[in-house]
Amino acid sequence: MSISDKLHAIGRPLLQAQLDHATVAGIGRGDLPEPVFRSWLEQDYLFLLDYVRVFARLAWQAPDAHLGDLVDLAHTTFHDELSLHRSMSAEFGADLEGAVKGPACAAYTEFLLESASSYGEGLAALYPCMWGYSNLGRILAEDPPEEPRYRAWVDTYADPGFAALTVRIGQMIDEARPDPARAEELFTEGMTHELAFWDVP
Repeated sequence: MSISDKLHAIGRPLLQAQLDHATVAGIGRGDLPEPVFRSWLEQDYLFLLDYVRVFARLAWQAPDAHLGDLVDLAHTTFHDELSLHRSMSAEFGADLEGAVKGPACAAYTEFLLESASSYGEGLAALYPCMWGYSNLGRILAEDPPEEPRYRAWVDTYADPGFAALTVRIGQMIDEARPDPARAEELFTEGMTHELAFWDVP
């Protein structure tokens, strides 16, 4: 079993915990109270800014075969995903410029930026975000919400292009060959941060 396959096996029950979370379930039904999603948008916007920094730190260490992937991921996150957040934030009245990191966001980004000091370990640490959202999007899209704004969010993460990027990160983890036990530890910790992030302040 490859390292990424092992991470997937570890992640499945932790993914179910996210699907059962009130915030995710509310998005899936399309009835999440707007103030909750507005707060989540603000926190995730701040998270994604640091997520781009994580990609950049890893790109500095990357082997040539991975460099373009990480540059592309940083570009896609900064331009496409953050653009989605800006447009959705306008619809929900979120204050991106005035947002301040809550404890969950601060803990998660600190964990990712520290983990990125080691290339293979950094990939394992960031993988829960991409793998988790790709699977959340895919599952929620099976019975998507009728509310158009929440439907747009689901469609973004259910997109086959996003799934392909996620698959590529899994391949890169296997090619980087971090210590398997350490990769599992970091992946599990990242999944724990993912779940905590849904407890928006």
